[in-house]
Amino acid sequence: MMDRWCILLFMVLSCTIKVSHGSAGDADPIYRSCVKECMMSGCVGERCFLHCNSSSDGSLGNEPWYMQEPFYLRWKQWDCQGDCRYYCMVERERVRRAHGNGPVKYHGKWPFKRIFGLQEAASVALSILNLAMHFHGWLSFSILVYYKLPLKQNSTYYEYTTLWHIYAFLSLNSWFW
Repeated sequence: MMDRWCILLFMVLSCTIKVSHGSAGDADPIYRSCVKECMMSGCVGERCFLHCNSSSDGSLGNEPWYMQEPFYLRWKQWDCQGDCRYYCMVERERVRRAHGNGPVKYHGKWPFKRIFGLQEAASVALSILNLAMHFHGWLSFSILVYYKLPLKQNSTYYEYTTLWHIYAFLSLNSWFW
């Protein structure tokens, strides 16, 4: 009996949920056609991307070394689709601003300007600060446990030391993934 009520409640609630659509920006036909054109031509307006002309596996084929992208651009992992989406978004937002319209989300994110290849520079800075604080906390804990607290025979004074080292390792490691 209870299962029937749960199923009925689930059905009623699922009917009240609004149908999910993409963000207003990526549903815009002008933006979509810009991205499609960029993926085929490798250019948005006057700006062209070298990696949009590369082969499908990401290598540049038999291009000489001086025609390949610099390492710092490859390291940031901006591919053709990412650059096309970004620069079409920038162009579309410029036009929207000229018409007096406010910004809209693209692919679930608000438009940000790239600074040195980082699209959300404040988020990156705070993330690096978070990494530094986790490292500082782990280092402080290690110094406290191994150098300032008295040692028991064959173990440290604090019995959960290994657990905190594992936590620190996972916290520091998660920043890189």
